[in-house]
Amino acid sequence: MTDRPTSNLTETSLPTQWHTLSQAEIERALQTGMAGLQEDESRRRLARFGPNRLTPPKRRGPLRRLLAQFHNILLYVMLAAAIITAFLGHWIDTGVLFAAVVINAIIGFIQEGKAESALDAIRAMLSPHATVIRGGTRREIDAAGLVPGDLVVLASGDRVPADLRLVAVKELRVEEAALTGESMPVEKNTAPVPADAPLGDRYGMAYSGTLVVYGQASGIVVTTGAATELGKINQMLSGIQSLATPLLRQVDRFGRMLALAILGVSAATFVLGSWWRGHAPAEMFMMVVALAASAIPEGLPAIMTVTLALGVQRMARHHAIIRRLPAVEALGSVTVICSDKTGTLTRNEMTAQRMVCAGHVFDIGGVGYAPVGDCSIGGHAIDPGHYPALAMAIRAGVLCNDARLREEDGLWRVEGDPTEGALLVLGGKLGGTQHLDDKLWPRLDSIPFESQHRFMATYHRDDRGDPWIFVKGAPERILDMCGKQWNHDDDDPLDVDYWRRMATDTAAQGLRLLAVACKRSAPAGERLTFADMESGYTLLALVGIIDPPREEAMRAVRECHRAGIRVKMITGDHPETARAIGAQLSIGVGKPVITGAEVAIMDDAALRRVAMEVDIFARASPEHKLRLVQALQADGQVVAMTGDGVNDAPALKRADVGVAMGMKGTEAAKEAADMVLADDNFATIATAVREGRAVYDNLKKFILFMLPTNGGEALVVIAAILFELALPLTAAQVLWINMVTSSTLGLALAFEPAEHDVMNRRPRPPGEALLSGFFVWRVLMVSFLMMTGALGLFLWELDSGTSIESARTMAVNAVVMAEMFYLLNSRFILAPVISRGGLTGNRYILLAIAACLPLQIAYTHAPIMQAIFDSTDLSLLEWGKVLAAGLLVFCVAELEKFLIRRTGLASRLSHSRLSHM
Repeated sequence: MTDRPTSNLTETSLPTQWHTLSQAEIERALQTGMAGLQEDESRRRLARFGPNRLTPPKRRGPLRRLLAQFHNILLYVMLAAAIITAFLGHWIDTGVLFAAVVINAIIGFIQEGKAESALDAIRAMLSPHATVIRGGTRREIDAAGLVPGDLVVLASGDRVPADLRLVAVKELRVEEAALTGESMPVEKNTAPVPADAPLGDRYGMAYSGTLVVYGQASGIVVTTGAATELGKINQMLSGIQSLATPLLRQVDRFGRMLALAILGVSAATFVLGSWWRGHAPAEMFMMVVALAASAIPEGLPAIMTVTLALGVQRMARHHAIIRRLPAVEALGSVTVICSDKTGTLTRNEMTAQRMVCAGHVFDIGGVGYAPVGDCSIGGHAIDPGHYPALAMAIRAGVLCNDARLREEDGLWRVEGDPTEGALLVLGGKLGGTQHLDDKLWPRLDSIPFESQHRFMATYHRDDRGDPWIFVKGAPERILDMCGKQWNHDDDDPLDVDYWRRMATDTAAQGLRLLAVACKRSAPAGERLTFADMESGYTLLALVGIIDPPREEAMRAVRECHRAGIRVKMITGDHPETARAIGAQLSIGVGKPVITGAEVAIMDDAALRRVAMEVDIFARASPEHKLRLVQALQADGQVVAMTGDGVNDAPALKRADVGVAMGMKGTEAAKEAADMVLADDNFATIATAVREGRAVYDNLKKFILFMLPTNGGEALVVIAAILFELALPLTAAQVLWINMVTSSTLGLALAFEPAEHDVMNRRPRPPGEALLSGFFVWRVLMVSFLMMTGALGLFLWELDSGTSIESARTMAVNAVVMAEMFYLLNSRFILAPVISRGGLTGNRYILLAIAACLPLQIAYTHAPIMQAIFDSTDLSLLEWGKVLAAGLLVFCVAELEKFLIRRTGLASRLSHSRLSHM
């Protein structure tokens, strides 16, 4: 520790680009040294900088959060219906409606609480303990007590407790995937890097929350708590407001318009009846109440919740776990999917795909860690045993290796470095089990891999006792050690140009390269030393390794493209690797790859343009991912964002649908997401999109069913008032109709299966109104038909001398019968329903009709119902008239569909997406 005063050390006076500074500059800036801080100085700095923890944001209290759940137009509609039923004395209906309001609010309250735990999950990533050197003494402390200037010691298995500038490194490799998206553990060193180096290329830094997987190091703490890179993500996440889904935005607009329309029509009816027709205000008020009761779609919130819940169940069967109910439908309206690469589009299992020997290039089949695959040249399978250089390169990769390949419960996994694991898998594929048995060629000594030397070497004796030295490492380093290359029959002089050309070609395909060589001799001394590494080696092969894309992800991307959904890859990995994977997935083919550094210098307008034109973004930081999502949303896109790391959490929360990985994802990502993929499979997203589109279809079908039925009832009441007729339906009877049809008939549409062409449609425009012009026409037409049937039957019966109670009973049954038949019409918007599939394809519709019929029979003939609703018995002839009123609606609706299809309007409606609403 220096003796210089430290009172001028403040957070604002410290540098921000620690990765650009040397060790001496770091020590001067933080006034520390290799003996660490003294205890009294660490206490002063702790008071100045605060504890090394992430401060939780201010949150609303439980009561405020609960009350906020009631601020929803759908709940206002339900409350209005509850007030009307209470005014009419229907206390059971009132209780049911109020209970539905409370239950919806409680569900929202619970879901919001779960979403906020994303911040807690990030805070939990901080290491609870740290090993520091203070006053020259090594000790373990609570990580919350770390301060800038502390000297921290890291070992394999440690979680980095704060942002560190490394000052001493021994074979340090850090797993940074959760923070940067880098698929491989990063080899660290102590050298400064340029100021504009991306987060994943700052090799002299170790960041809070990342994991040491190999080696040892010491580093000086440069930032703690909220100032760390992890803390910045936490601040970004806490400042992001989740957006309402397209459906909720549509329903909110629809609910406001409908509420205004109901109030306007009710007020106009009251004024016309009281002033124009001279009815008593009290009588008119009851009529207006009946009108409002008939028009309010009190079944909409319930059917919406049920439909979404059924979608959740169907998605769960396909390994998509929905955490927020509206996300079900939002998936169906997605126009862009922004996907992380590692572990989502790819397997997160390094795989050798190419081997270059002297004169031959071999393609390796199989993916993942399962040792199953073949070897081919130009598409023709070959036997590796016929190619001595290939066979020896495979053996060298297995023997010069510290990883382990194990099978557990039918699943293969690698213990150790993933790249070395890929060589073991290669040996299992092409060399058989004998290559995996190092007892046949026992290891006598080794030189471990070190970043400054960039190779690993092992000394063996074969089954005849002959000595061999194998070496693997960076191609340029191994080439310097080799003077020969192993050809088919014998060693030939090394063709350096050939190997450099093949290395460039392989790297251009996004593969990471290893070179493998051998020397048929023993070490100069008893032990293997660096002097044995200088020359005399024979180059065996170049090995191209990559984390391959999932086969099912390839199919899913094609399905998304067919459905009109853009798929973009946003990864922290290298541009060339991202480009190669994108080409295999048909993402971004023929387009440039944009890096995070390029994104950082773009203004919002330029980024909006680039975000739509480019499909692959590499070396992307959390800020870049968030900006990209926001840029796409600003362009009117509905964005789904996938990810598994804490670095993805802000973008997951901001996206319209955040999708986290369940198996390999961090808790922070899962808590910030709307949906979790239990199988970490991108293909599951395509399945979920299909279910989401089906859910939206069913909601639209329900609205198309509900509005005409409510509209028909309302028109009956309005017509009676305007033409000074006796009221065909009382308020109580209107509520009965709504209760029966909403509870039984409308619910059946939630079970409609997805239509066969659901994934062949373009995504619906995000700003699309819930009701199109075509839908308005259909609603008015069917409403008028229902009004004609019910009011016409009512007037006919009155004209025939029937009592008003019997006429009203027939009117009520006519409305319900018409709704039963129209339910069948509503299964398809334009397609005919007069077929076996159309009439019986949804058994829940048949069950709903079967349940509704006994209720209407009880309403008509049960004495207790007659006492409550003033209904009367009907004869068979009268029931026949009721059936005819229902058939009128069914037949005219099917005739309208036929005319639309016959005149060619169907194709135009389909082109404008109306038929898919």
